[in-house]
Amino acid sequence: MRDQDNNHNSEVGGQNGKRGRSIRTICRNPQSTIRIPYNVYLSVLMVMLILLPPLVGNYWTQVLGDIGIYVMLGIGLNIVVGFAGLLDLGYVAFYAIGAYGYALLASPHFGIHIPFWLMLPACVALAAGGGALLGIPVLRMRGDYLAIVTLGFGEIIRILLNNMDHVTNGPRGLLRIDPPAIGDFIINSPFRWYYMILAGIILSTFLADRLNNSRIGRAWIAMREDQDAAAVMGINILKYKLLAFAIGASFAGIGGAIFAARQGSIFPENFSLMVSINVLCLIIIGGMGSIPGVILGAVILIGLPEVLRGVQQYRMLAFGALLVIMMIYRPTGFIPSARRKMEFKE
Repeated sequence: MRDQDNNHNSEVGGQNGKRGRSIRTICRNPQSTIRIPYNVYLSVLMVMLILLPPLVGNYWTQVLGDIGIYVMLGIGLNIVVGFAGLLDLGYVAFYAIGAYGYALLASPHFGIHIPFWLMLPACVALAAGGGALLGIPVLRMRGDYLAIVTLGFGEIIRILLNNMDHVTNGPRGLLRIDPPAIGDFIINSPFRWYYMILAGIILSTFLADRLNNSRIGRAWIAMREDQDAAAVMGINILKYKLLAFAIGASFAGIGGAIFAARQGSIFPENFSLMVSINVLCLIIIGGMGSIPGVILGAVILIGLPEVLRGVQQYRMLAFGALLVIMMIYRPTGFIPSARRKMEFKE
């Protein structure tokens, strides 16, 4: 009897022990926690962005518009650099093509006033054509050679805009550019521009995400990893390089047209090499190949100097120090793509 009682107690103790371990396992298991769907986060973010302008005022709404234009530029360059692995330092050229393409036909310079919504597809087509034109002579170049040639292309466009007085009005620029209008509703205030730029960001993000997850995006990734191996597997390297340059440039065309209409006047100095470098830096800071990283990089690179404006003398020093610290501790960027993070670990 005593042996049976001992056996019974040991069985009960073993069951209690198993039950205790199972409870502890459930508590420790991250799968047992409640996860908020991604769409909920996205919906909350959209509501916050829509309600933001009345809360921050005209000045910060203007700054948010500047950030938004750089987000669109960053998404386009991210296709070329992040997805396809082609180092492009002349991206500002396509930005200038889109801006001047709209400004020349929507200002008193030629006496032609074509509506913004009709010119926007034309600016996209002009910028995409410029991207394809740049891509043709550099199809067989890689790395630093490609970067130098594209840098030269960006400078050629800026110098042409500065010297072609009879067409672009040279260094005097183009003034009194027409703003967009929908019927009698004219987009001519920081609040209205903010919502228009936000719509452009949403469209650009959607298109870039679909491209990244398509057959074209997979071909770009393979080409970025190893062009020779991709060619052996049957990927037409020349075709997909041209597509990357043309599609990436089309985003810059949209940004350029919006920039020209928003500013009301443009000059060749608005399209210097520093614009290309800033766009490339925001991609590196946010995370190469990551669309959320591009958005965060634009907020840091364009918005942070404005936040630090209160310490005017030390603003760029503090900003540079923050960049150095970030590159030491987060070399992959703040929000790197999953593939980029895996490559860095390897």
